[in-house]
Amino acid sequence: MKAQIRQLTRFGLESQSLSTRDLTIRDEFYVVNLYDKETGSVFEGLGGAATESAAHVFYQMPEDKQEQLLDFYFGGGADYRFLRVSIDSCDFSIAHYEAMSNPDDKALASFSLEHDEKEIIPFIKRAEEKAGRPLPILLSPWSPPAFMKTTGQRNRGGKLLDKYRDMWAEYICRYIEGYQAHGLTVKYVTVQNEPNATQSWDSCIYTGEEERVFVRDHLAPALKKHGLTTGVYIWDHNKERVYARALESIKDDTNDLIEGVAFHFYTGDHFKALDLVKKRLPDKKIIFTEGCMEYSRPDIGRDTWYHAMKYAHEYIGDIDHGTTMLFDWNMYLDQEGGPNHVQNFCSAPVMCDVNTKEITVNHSQKAIALIGQTATPGSTQIASSAWHPDIETVAFLKEDGSASMLLLNRSKTPLKVKPVWRDQVVEFELAPESLTSIIFEN
Repeated sequence: MKAQIRQLTRFGLESQSLSTRDLTIRDEFYVVNLYDKETGSVFEGLGGAATESAAHVFYQMPEDKQEQLLDFYFGGGADYRFLRVSIDSCDFSIAHYEAMSNPDDKALASFSLEHDEKEIIPFIKRAEEKAGRPLPILLSPWSPPAFMKTTGQRNRGGKLLDKYRDMWAEYICRYIEGYQAHGLTVKYVTVQNEPNATQSWDSCIYTGEEERVFVRDHLAPALKKHGLTTGVYIWDHNKERVYARALESIKDDTNDLIEGVAFHFYTGDHFKALDLVKKRLPDKKIIFTEGCMEYSRPDIGRDTWYHAMKYAHEYIGDIDHGTTMLFDWNMYLDQEGGPNHVQNFCSAPVMCDVNTKEITVNHSQKAIALIGQTATPGSTQIASSAWHPDIETVAFLKEDGSASMLLLNRSKTPLKVKPVWRDQVVEFELAPESLTSIIFEN
């Protein structure tokens, strides 16, 4: 048997093909096990956010550079299968925009996706053309139109007024139908992005009970009326409360109406919280919908290799604890980490200087690409274990009968490993601070 090994460090990507040997009784130390009889969730794939900022940066680059930008995610790079799109503006928009802003228009006759049609929808079509397949979309609202809220503004939280719940549910359905009218597939929708945060940008607050009631009494009936089968996800915020919010929102009266739970990564690991969600709600999907490296956080800094290690740690941990889809945040940003209408600048895996037209591919893109090429859609996550606490692993049984594994060495020292699958073993070394992919050929 052959094992194809690719190892990513801050110095680049190295590949080697090694022959396996039979496992012996002497193979006790340095072992990393793959347990293909202990299966978890079927992995569906990676995705990213087609924000207005990402699309705007894309269209400021020349045509030949645009093709390169698409290749990083859709042409053999990270192998993205999904896209996340905001309903109306988010912080990574040029400015506020809404598909309809007239409180007297009860029939939503003035509803229009004209703004999305300028750059966002054309970008999605370019991405689908490069990928050679449809890219199912997850729609997420940052805020209802300002007139529907207790505060009368998109920014700084506030709540959806009770009298506009039905109109807002109808608005969401119109958004779904509007994208589908362009030949796009909207497969998922979250109730609200970060419903527990009052942000300086577009935001809106929901309690778990309010999400439950909105889905039960307004959104689900509206989707049914429109004949839409879009999967509904709740929470769409950080993991420290994912378990509690799942139990608050998913009860007997909403169990059949909610497809799953969405989360972000900004407040820490909480991987065991995902296990609890899966234990209590085994029929619900768990999806990661947002994460990025924020320039406003001094603990993150500008070391792009640290960013890559953070992504690898997060993705490996999430998948190993039941996550089936993972969406990164902005695919592209400009040299400042924007545009962002409230200057909430961040890093992206691919940065573009819109003045010089130069592209910078950060280490995080290379890490995400290696993960996407190893954790292929349709693979089943299987159990794994490693001899050293600094080695993080997730393993897969692929549809063709082969197996793959991701190994992250977060330590600053090299670590010897002996991955074992079906009584075959291969020996090599994990470089310090490295991400490694193994594919055991069947």
